[in-house]
Amino acid sequence: MSGHEHRGRTFTYRLGSSQNSTKKLSPSSPPKSSMAVELRSNLSWTMLRKKKSIASIHYSFRLDLFLLLFLLSIPRSISELNTMQGFCAVASDSDCSSSFTKILIKGGTVVNAHHKEVADVYIEDGIIVSVRPNIKVGDEVKIVDATGKYVMPGGIDPHTHLEMEFMGTVMIDDFFTGQAAALAGGTTMHIDFIIPVNGSLSAGFDSYIKKAKNAVMDYGFHMAITKWDEEVAKDMELMVKENGINSFKFFMAYKGALMVNDELLMQGLVKCKSLGALAMVHAENGDAIAEGQKRMIDLGITGPEGHSLSRPPVLEGEATARAIRLASFVNTPLYVVHVMSIDAMEEIAVARKAGQRVIGEPVVSGLVLDESWLWDPDFTTAAKYVMSPPIRKAEHGKALQAALTTGTLQGKVEVTISGGRVVWENNKLNIMPGSGRYIRMPPYGYLFDGIDKADAAYLASLHAPVHRTKAAA
Repeated sequence: MSGHEHRGRTFTYRLGSSQNSTKKLSPSSPPKSSMAVELRSNLSWTMLRKKKSIASIHYSFRLDLFLLLFLLSIPRSISELNTMQGFCAVASDSDCSSSFTKILIKGGTVVNAHHKEVADVYIEDGIIVSVRPNIKVGDEVKIVDATGKYVMPGGIDPHTHLEMEFMGTVMIDDFFTGQAAALAGGTTMHIDFIIPVNGSLSAGFDSYIKKAKNAVMDYGFHMAITKWDEEVAKDMELMVKENGINSFKFFMAYKGALMVNDELLMQGLVKCKSLGALAMVHAENGDAIAEGQKRMIDLGITGPEGHSLSRPPVLEGEATARAIRLASFVNTPLYVVHVMSIDAMEEIAVARKAGQRVIGEPVVSGLVLDESWLWDPDFTTAAKYVMSPPIRKAEHGKALQAALTTGTLQGKVEVTISGGRVVWENNKLNIMPGSGRYIRMPPYGYLFDGIDKADAAYLASLHAPVHRTKAAA
């Protein structure tokens, strides 16, 4: 990598103890930190203390994942961050208001997808301009000592819900508090999901742009589709061509709220293909879940455990299989969000082995938690672990981990550098509301390579239509 120029933002990690921990994660921990290894823009650099060499990784079920996940042991909620010593909501004249426009990360082991070497990383005005050994700089440059640490492309979290309005509730973290926690955890970009306003994509987009006015880090958007008509179809084209949205999510669950039926899903898949946009699905069978909910109520099971019991893994697996087969019929790529069960994972693995373009997304909760929390006698504690698809039995998480990696790294974030400024150092945040940027993303051209050729081969194989003559009288 030495001698090459790199563009992006920078943040750094230092690893702490690598001991295995059985302590359950607090639901008030900062948002998950993750790496989108296939998102090709706005890459960052991350610094990790070297603990041991990274061995070759083999997957029992190989998933083509957007996320290369590092689990960070940071048990602080955003409320704790706000009250901790030295928190800076706005840059000031205090020692946490670093305004360096030139930064050198010195002496770390720089790692990318296929190579590693000891080198320095020089950043100027937020741009990584040089990666090579022994870079010489003047006194005006801030130097971050990375000796004994890994420096690697860093965190894009592609699945967040900030200030989301849902079934009479609003997510507690907004675009300031949620992003502040993410920065403290080493994530420097995220992609949030826009929920349409009364089915309108344009109204939903305008609403989320306003919500993000206090953003403190780079962000992008996915768009949910909750109904179908000509206006929605036109709006999808507008979102891709003018607003920089290249992915659309379809909920196969939440009957009576966000759920779409198979007809709408089919139309959406066809439209995504025509736009070069990625179709995403929340894969659970909403009709069966509604029946499961009635069953739980009849049995008097109305606590958080009933949520999990009403939507078992088989319903996630069924919906995943159905979405995969519909995407195969349309011949368009598919992204399955928050894969939580062996059932869903196996469907993805089988499709990928057959050559279908399917991407599975794990999330921290599915990898490291188990459903025992839902049976906690304290309702408030149990309720904190309700999500959809639900957290499963421990064997599901272990299988998902095996599909993702052979081990986990646990660490403590030491320094976060974003936009050419140190925004997290010495347990102090230095962030400015409104300093975040909306990142417009082009269509996923590389995911659609060869699609037209495959379509042509399919049409040629039909040997149809057959031109028949009328039978003689």
